[in-house]
Amino acid sequence: MASVTGLEGVVAAETEIGNVDGERGHLVYRGYWAKDLAVSRGFEETAYLLWYGQLPGERELAALKGRLAAARVLPDELRRLLDALPAGLPMMGVLQAAAAALADGAEPAWPPRADQAERMTALVPGIIAYRHRALQGLAPVEPDAELDHAANYLYMLTGRRPEPDHARALTAYLVLGMEHGMNASTFAGRVALSTQAGLYPAVSAAIGAMGGPLHGGAPSEVIAMLEAIGTPDRAEPWLRDVLERGGRLMGSGHRIYKTVDPRAEALRAVTRGLTGDDPAFALALHVEETATRLLAEYKPGRRLHTNVEFFAAAIMKAIALPTALFTPTFTAARVVGWTAHMLEQAGHNRIFRPQSRYVGPLPAASEQLL
Repeated sequence: MASVTGLEGVVAAETEIGNVDGERGHLVYRGYWAKDLAVSRGFEETAYLLWYGQLPGERELAALKGRLAAARVLPDELRRLLDALPAGLPMMGVLQAAAAALADGAEPAWPPRADQAERMTALVPGIIAYRHRALQGLAPVEPDAELDHAANYLYMLTGRRPEPDHARALTAYLVLGMEHGMNASTFAGRVALSTQAGLYPAVSAAIGAMGGPLHGGAPSEVIAMLEAIGTPDRAEPWLRDVLERGGRLMGSGHRIYKTVDPRAEALRAVTRGLTGDDPAFALALHVEETATRLLAEYKPGRRLHTNVEFFAAAIMKAIALPTALFTPTFTAARVVGWTAHMLEQAGHNRIFRPQSRYVGPLPAASEQLL
C-alpha cells in the first residue's frame, strides 16, 4: 500500500478562497490574480475580498477601514498579558498566547463570525509592536486611525510615520502573504476550527504551525546575501563565485512553483516602481536580474526563478525590520487567509478525523480469555 505520510497530494477540503497552481505559476484569490491585487489594491480591499467573497465598494471599504482602525487599540487585559509573558518567549509564542486569550468566554465560541476575523487581523500588528517596543524598554505607540493597515504597523513599531514607498511595498507583501491554499498552518487552523473550538483558539493553532522553521521561516539568508554583495557592481562576480563553487543562490527556486513565482512577479513590479528613491530596492532588483541570467547560464533547463522570499527580504531590509519580526509580520498577513478559511469551514463543517495506519508490533498470540 502506498504511503500517505505528510498527506501530500491528498485533497482535504473544497474551497472558494484561493488556488495555487505551481506548474503554471498561478495564485488566485476568489477569481482574481493575487499579483494584480498586490499591485493595484490595498490590504483592506483584499482582506474584504477573502472574507466576504467580493471586492468592496467605496462605502464598504470605508466602513471596513473604520472597523479595523477602531479594533487596533489593545485591550488593557491583553496588555497585562503581554507584560506578564517571559521576556525570552519568541514573538510567535507571544502571538499564539495572545490569540488564545482573546477567547474570554464572554461570547459563544461557535459559530465563528466575520467581526472576529476583522478583530484578530486588526490586533496582530499592535501585539507585535507592543511586545517589540516593551522588550526594548520603549513606551508603546498608540495606533493612528488615519493610517492604513501597513503604514500603521510601521508607525506603531517605530513611532514615526513611514516613508510612502516603504508602506506601499509592505502592503504588497502583506497582500501576497494573505493566502496560499491548504498549507500547514491553514490546515491546522481548519482542523482546530472543525472541532467547534472557536475562531481565536483556531488562529492560535495556526500560529503554532506557522512558527515552525519549515513553514514560516524568515528570508534572513537572502538579506545576508544582499548585504554581502553590497553594491550593484559586485553582484555578478559575487554570484558567479557562488555558482562556480556549486553553491545555491538564496531566494531562487520554490518547492511549489515550477515556473515564475507569481508573488515574486508582483513584488518585482512594485519594487521597480520604487527604485528611484531607495537604494535597497535598486540593489535587490539588480541582483535579481543578474541572478536570473546567471542561473540560466549555469543551470540550463532547471527552471530556477526568483521566489517571493527574495523580494520579501528586499522589503524587510528597506524598512529595517528586525529579523525576529519577519515571521510575525508574515503572520500579520496570513491571519486574513486563516480566518477566511475558518469562516468557510464553519459554513459546512465536518470535523477532520483522518486515520493512521498502524505499523508497530502486534501482541503475541494467546488463548482467548473466557
